[in-house]
Amino acid sequence: MKLAIRMFVPFLVLLGCVSPAFAQSDAAVEGRVALPFPTRDTPKPIDRGAFSSQSTLTVTVALRLRNSDEAEVLLNAVHTPGNAKFHQFLTPEQFDQKFSPAPAEVAKVIAHFAKLGLTAERSTSTTLTVKGDAAAFERAFNVSLHSFEVPAHGRNAGYSFHAPLTRPTVPDEISSSVMAVAGLDTHPSFRPRLIYTPKTIKPVHVVSHSGTTTNPPGQLLVSDFAQYYDVLPLYNQNITGAGRTIGIVTLASFTPSDAFAYWSAVGLNVNSNRLKIVNIDGGSGAPSDKSGSDETTLDVEQSGGIAPGANMIVYEAPNTNQGYIDAFAKAIQSNAADSISTSWGFWEFYQGVEFSPVTDPTTGKTVGMTQAFHELFVRAALQGQSLFAASGDGGAFDVNRDLQCNPESTPACSTPLTVDNPASDTAITAAGGTTLPVTFEFCLNSACTPPFFDITIPNERVWGWDYLEPLCVKLGAPDPIQCGIFPAGGGGGVSIDFPIPLYQLLINGVQTSQPGQKWVLSGEIDGVDPITQNLPGHFPGRNVPDISFNADPETGYLILYTSDVNGPEVLAGGGTSFVAPQLNGVTALLSQSLHGARLGLLNYPLYSIALTGQAFHGSHAVINTIKDGDNWFYKGRNGYSPAAGLGTMDVANFAQFLRNLF
Repeated sequence: MKLAIRMFVPFLVLLGCVSPAFAQSDAAVEGRVALPFPTRDTPKPIDRGAFSSQSTLTVTVALRLRNSDEAEVLLNAVHTPGNAKFHQFLTPEQFDQKFSPAPAEVAKVIAHFAKLGLTAERSTSTTLTVKGDAAAFERAFNVSLHSFEVPAHGRNAGYSFHAPLTRPTVPDEISSSVMAVAGLDTHPSFRPRLIYTPKTIKPVHVVSHSGTTTNPPGQLLVSDFAQYYDVLPLYNQNITGAGRTIGIVTLASFTPSDAFAYWSAVGLNVNSNRLKIVNIDGGSGAPSDKSGSDETTLDVEQSGGIAPGANMIVYEAPNTNQGYIDAFAKAIQSNAADSISTSWGFWEFYQGVEFSPVTDPTTGKTVGMTQAFHELFVRAALQGQSLFAASGDGGAFDVNRDLQCNPESTPACSTPLTVDNPASDTAITAAGGTTLPVTFEFCLNSACTPPFFDITIPNERVWGWDYLEPLCVKLGAPDPIQCGIFPAGGGGGVSIDFPIPLYQLLINGVQTSQPGQKWVLSGEIDGVDPITQNLPGHFPGRNVPDISFNADPETGYLILYTSDVNGPEVLAGGGTSFVAPQLNGVTALLSQSLHGARLGLLNYPLYSIALTGQAFHGSHAVINTIKDGDNWFYKGRNGYSPAAGLGTMDVANFAQFLRNLF
């Protein structure tokens, strides 16, 4: 699995000639347009007035689990060694029998919608697909739907969407059964967790690096990942992920031949029929740069490259809250994938506020998409599926990266400590980021001629671009915001939505939320209205991330990608979007090494070994702690930190630990 970088670029020609077989189901709706994910350049949507359409609208209604508290108790039991239920994972049928909404409850909800002129049918055991005209939906949820138009901008064509002017409400008759409503708002919502180096601070070359990878940091392949994080002993045992199935949930389509060309370029012999594409809600449209197709491409290349013997299912959905929840519901209900990763997300606070919440009449609490996702993720863990989500690329300031705003921007916003969802969910493994040890030479002039500026990273450290501040000073841009490096870094911090989970309770280094955090947005950005909101301090919340790998684009990886603008190209990038699929591929290897046993939520064994003290010491250490660096607020340390989590994994040693555990 070794291939020098000089051998990689010529394989670019494979993009134009490799057309391996792959399966595709649920054919995309004809003519669907790939919508661009929102960026700073996205114009403010224009309200075109009341929405009217001759087409039938489709909305997803997420239903509450029955006995959800019991599901949480069982989640801990099936992941606790010594418990009689340890690794007694449920089949989908067993889960439905214990926890899915009762048929009588579902029938009541369906009948309610029928009275309002809407047709509802069960799409999965916990979701309904509701269809009808706009007027009926307005009556059903007490909203006024309007049409919005986003003008053409840059290379992006204009597009339209519809959304309610107010938050939907659910009648008391069915409110005890309904968790969330998705699909009344159809604007693109989520951001990919892929990031590239700014052109002004790209190193001219690597002077030296650790020597444990064939290729230099910044030009790494999956083979280099295997070298650095000790995957090679598993390959030497002929462990390739054979018999396992990897799932990818994504919100942009991709060109399958890119992945096959990449795997071929790094010397992998893979099954030409290993890849299946399942289009959810009609899919996400044709591949395009602006919709995030490079994200999906790297997800497939990385996970499938690390586990070349595994089969793969890519669940492609439109970039809407409805598409995202429908994709997870399909992937989890079908139970076809043993592990699933995603590299899309958004600040958890807006996930709860913006995306169609309803009020629980019993507790008075507002619930919505975050809780609907959580109950799906709990189901996945109870079925033994391992889930991974990128923790974000905004360091400790997730929302500032998402909305690309700061105190100096227009409109301006504050910089509160914030974390990403779905990574902040307690039933998913949050993937964090590091920077590899390296010495760079950076250009100081446009001609890129000597003298150069050296920066040395002596040890693997938390990814945060504050290490580039001396270069910014040298370039005459001492302000990190103006220099373009703030707040780039591995996402990490403390959730204000999810309480601390059992597996983190006794972990030294776990923190509560910081006091004095206030979110202030002075103007509207991407449909987000001006707001002033005090965020809870000292909240004992779930800490993010759990485990990390290299994610800094300065020490990152190559992507083989067909751009809709530039054609076939080799990109160099990073972001925690690499780490989530890498963990996905690693899990396929771990599962095969356990004779095909599923692992469930990986957080339990990770934190379990951390508690024993065996994790960080000796020649068989499972975890390499990351004590250097920071993500602009949280610092690395020996042990857990909300910067790089527990640290980075030694894959072969973790495999041995799991064999001893099981």
